[in-house]
Amino acid sequence: MADLSLRNIRKAYGDLEVLHGIDLEIKSGEFIVFVGPSGCGKSTLLRSIAGLETISSGDLVIDGARMNAVAPSKRGISMVFQSYALYPHMTVYENMAFGLRIAGTQKAQIDARVRKAAEILQLDKYLQRQPKALSGGQRQRVAIGRAIVRNPRVFLFDEPLSNLDAALRVATRIEIAKLKQSMPDVTMIYVTHDQVEAMTLADRIVVFKDGDIEQVGTPTDLYRNPANLFVAQFIGSPAMNILKGTVVERDAASARCRLDCGITLELTAEPGRLSKGEAVSIGIRPENTRVVAGVENDPTFTGSIDLIEHLGEVQILYLDLPGTSDKFLVKVDGESAFARLQDISFSVRGQDIRVFDAAGKAVSCDIQ
Repeated sequence: MADLSLRNIRKAYGDLEVLHGIDLEIKSGEFIVFVGPSGCGKSTLLRSIAGLETISSGDLVIDGARMNAVAPSKRGISMVFQSYALYPHMTVYENMAFGLRIAGTQKAQIDARVRKAAEILQLDKYLQRQPKALSGGQRQRVAIGRAIVRNPRVFLFDEPLSNLDAALRVATRIEIAKLKQSMPDVTMIYVTHDQVEAMTLADRIVVFKDGDIEQVGTPTDLYRNPANLFVAQFIGSPAMNILKGTVVERDAASARCRLDCGITLELTAEPGRLSKGEAVSIGIRPENTRVVAGVENDPTFTGSIDLIEHLGEVQILYLDLPGTSDKFLVKVDGESAFARLQDISFSVRGQDIRVFDAAGKAVSCDIQ
């Protein structure tokens, strides 16, 4: 079991600072996922925790002990990399046992740990095979098993599924979820740029952008209450629709926003937020739209279908709304019949609309 504290962690390569003072508390036994676009600093932070990168300033604390100057092998951490890095001439058993042999672990203990890890990962039948005789997913499970046998306090995963095809990614993701269930006391930190992996695996997600943390929360928190426009559009698939508008009237308790598509919204707003004349953004998720008639007074929009994506169970309609340049996506069931260039109207419940100020920060308000 291990608690981690990241206190004002900075990392720079010469004049280029890639981590800008990261503060994060990770509780023992949590499954934390670092997510964000390529180059946002998530892998650099993971490698800094592992000791593979030197922290420029700040403190890494594990169970109350400062780890900045502690050798990677002494931190109680095991890391699973993007590449499997298996020894091709060794069997699965030998690959998993190698690190323990080098550390001088007794033979009986090595055997017990390897066989237990193989059982957890369903590798029992493959212990005498070489990596070339395994599928990509099986090789990745061997790499995970090699980490398990060390009995680490903290597991680090650096985009472990990125080299797998779509079907193997799903299967191996399920294996990692099962692994966590079988090791509830072990802290796990997982890096990915795939927000589906993040949503399905994490206890909490840490969203990164340009070396900073944008938001930390459960998958449900981030999906329902994004802190800003970046998180709103990064979490969720398809991404949240964003409509632009302007505050045209404002009094002490409410504001009237005129959207570029011609719709006017009446909303309450926090004191000191949304000044008259301020640009605003309205966020609506594709799955929160209803093409059928909505409840009276729900905001209703009209657009023309430009493209239809048929995905079996559902369809994604790409709409042109008046006054907007970006396509507006609507998710509907797969059985409904629609045609390109067809005009449709759809409604959205006020509670499903998110409002962001001119700086892109979420504004707590009710749509009237």
